[in-house]
Amino acid sequence: MLRARYSRHGTPEEVIEAVELPDPSLQPGEVWLEVLAAPINPSDLLTLSGEYGRLPPLPAFAGNEGVAVVRGRGPGVENLAEGQRVLIPSGAGSWSTHLVAKADALLPLPEAGDVRQLAMLTVNPPAALLMLREFVPLKPGDWVLQNAANSAVGGYLVQLARRQGLRTVNVVRREATADAVRRNGGDVVLLDGDDLPQRVADATGQAAIRLAIDPVGGEVCNRLAACLADGGTLVNYGRMSDQPCQVDPSLLIFHDIQVRGFWLDRWFRQAQPAQRQAVLQELIELIVEGTLHGEVGETFPVQRIKEAVAAAAKGEKNGKVMVVPA
Repeated sequence: MLRARYSRHGTPEEVIEAVELPDPSLQPGEVWLEVLAAPINPSDLLTLSGEYGRLPPLPAFAGNEGVAVVRGRGPGVENLAEGQRVLIPSGAGSWSTHLVAKADALLPLPEAGDVRQLAMLTVNPPAALLMLREFVPLKPGDWVLQNAANSAVGGYLVQLARRQGLRTVNVVRREATADAVRRNGGDVVLLDGDDLPQRVADATGQAAIRLAIDPVGGEVCNRLAACLADGGTLVNYGRMSDQPCQVDPSLLIFHDIQVRGFWLDRWFRQAQPAQRQAVLQELIELIVEGTLHGEVGETFPVQRIKEAVAAAAKGEKNGKVMVVPA
């Protein structure tokens, strides 16, 4: 089997390497998986560089989500059949041609549904879903404001918000990305700028916006916070600018704006198993029926993992970069 491994932290494409390993013998409760597709996410790149919030001991195998098919079963495995499609558990090292996993850690997947769409299930879709639900009680007709709307999370958030009857104001940095957000269902798409709060107010008819979502940080946080109604909440879930969130104290003091952080990893660790299962099953159904989708960009075999990581580091201009071993 061929697996993507790193033994130190640094520039992602420099520290990652494809290594050939012998096929292991299966222990009781283990299964042998053939990987079908595994995305490369920004959190993966931060893990390789050593900047993510939780890092595995080194050396480590890279890749934290994907879809595989069962090709062998160890003693005592009865809950999975050979040929069954499964969700690869977080931390298993999904950028591989094959891997071994504990059978009881695997979530069976239906035979229906696009493999590459299902491979993107466990990171971006639940982040979008939970940020819409966990911070502010919203009802149909309410507006949600988000930055970096052309990102993977942004795309899922637009689709999920529309299903809930919510309307979205979507902020992007380049006009070239605006049309894609509109095609995805974004109600209002605006370029970022100093006068953003006034343009948001004009576009929404002075609507009282109570939730803003941001993966960038930096000074844009202040512009988003200034768009919110009194008592509104700004949720930050990323650090794309490498700058701290900047919010004018007057917004916090006189307008009761709250700034919250969201980390999907923490939510999954703290949630009850039934909660995690419910979120994933809801998203699986939407993906299988074709009403929830993400853009897939370039695909690479494991042998070209350095190229794959370098392509992902340039940004998701044409969709999610993905490792597709076959």
